[in-house]
Amino acid sequence: MGRRGSGEGIRVPLAERVYVALRDDLATGALQPTERLRAERLAQRYGVSRTPVREALARLQADGLVQRHTDGLYPYRLRLAELDELYELRNVLEARGFQRINATDSVQPHSPAAHDLPAVRAELDRWLEYRDTPPEPGPELVAADERFHTELLRAAGNSALADALTAVYMRVRPVRTMDVPDAERVAAMTADHITIAEQVLAGEQELALHTLSTHIDSSRAHVRVRAEQAIAFTKLGHAVRD
Repeated sequence: MGRRGSGEGIRVPLAERVYVALRDDLATGALQPTERLRAERLAQRYGVSRTPVREALARLQADGLVQRHTDGLYPYRLRLAELDELYELRNVLEARGFQRINATDSVQPHSPAAHDLPAVRAELDRWLEYRDTPPEPGPELVAADERFHTELLRAAGNSALADALTAVYMRVRPVRTMDVPDAERVAAMTADHITIAEQVLAGEQELALHTLSTHIDSSRAHVRVRAEQAIAFTKLGHAVRD
């Protein structure tokens, strides 16, 4: 891992590569939430020395993705209340993309303020393909869902909003990755994405915003229920034994 450069001949710092690999493993659940993050074990996992691992862990702690307990560092585990707060923030960020366009239109009625329609069209085409050939539930589907929402927000013309949304996704991704949706849930997500993109392309901004907000609220409710069920089953598992 540590000796390979990029395809363009630009060498990415080793600590950066370890940071990205560790961040992705945390997000996809490859590292157990209850597993202590030992520098020695992680160094073996990524084939590097402990120094870049320690640097990566320090960055991840600053990002809020790793937390320190009395006996060491562990993956950050969301509280239910925080899960609700992050979904609320997600709704605010994504809605702002529509609001800033509408605000510009009202102040300057003849301004060219609008979504980047080719970018929205590209996402629509992607999800039309997914409707015919759904991706397997798991990290690939979660990544595609995140890409739709971040690209839709980026298409509104403020990349900083999209970056902020990505930071929110980093916090909730472990929960979403471990919650494997059934075919009905995947179909509903796909249909919502297609509808939102089509409404944006048709210039139906207010309707698209309403569909988007309903979609996010539905996702929040689903994830919360699944998290509550998981907590209940964990408690039940502690109450019995083989």
